[in-house]
This record gives sequence, structure tokens and C-alpha cells, in this order.
Amino acid sequence: METKAPIIALVDDDKIFQMTASKTIMAANLTDKILQFENGEDALDFLKDHARDTDTLPDYIFLDINMPYVDGWMFMEDYADIKINLSKTIHIFMVSSSIDPRDMDRARKNSDIREYVIKPVTREKFIELLQKAAA
Repeated sequence: METKAPIIALVDDDKIFQMTASKTIMAANLTDKILQFENGEDALDFLKDHARDTDTLPDYIFLDINMPYVDGWMFMEDYADIKINLSKTIHIFMVSSSIDPRDMDRARKNSDIREYVIKPVTREKFIELLQKAAA
């Protein structure tokens, strides 16, 4: 049986990060199914709208902290309320250029965040994160 390519969502207002991350993920043959959202609100709306659609929901979310409207922390608060309605488990990686220990500690204490990743995210790091999450 062939394994399906995972769906990866990039939630980040930085268009350059979105473009480079998409190209890096595809070049590493990790998936060709990439969803892009410029803020947490759009991503949450998508999750709510597709809550029962396993084939549409992302398997992995790379979530930025600092975004307009709904930032990464606000996204995580709302995600905690909606995750029970989602038809699959989603692995969330908090991705940020912040090296603030408070952010790292806050991410570590959130059981819905698999790992805190400091930008830039290399091809090797994407591969490592997805392999660990899939294990």
C-alpha cells in the first residue's frame, strides 16, 4: 500500500519564508501538498471549515509566532478549543526567529506544540522534524 504524501500547512505572514519553505519541502520530496496561510485566523477558519475532512486537513503545521490579527499564541489558544472536533491529529511546530527563552519555555509547556524551531529552517531540519513526528 502506498503511503499518502502528508499535507503541510505554513502559517506565517512572511512571504519569503513561505516561498523558501515551500521550495525546500518540495525539493526534499517531503510532500507536494502545501497549504499557506498569512495569519492564524485564516488557518483556524480553514481547520474549522474542514474539521471532518481528513483528506484536506494538514498533518503538520509550521506556525510562526509573530503575525498580524491572530498570532501563533492566539492560534494555539483557539486550537486547544477546536482540536477535539478535528478528524485527525495535527503535529504543530512553532517556528520563529525569536530566541527569547520565554517563547521557548512557553512552547515547551504547550502539549500541542511538538517542537520550537528557530528560523531559518533548513532542508535537513524539515526532514528530521517530519521523520520524528511520523515515528
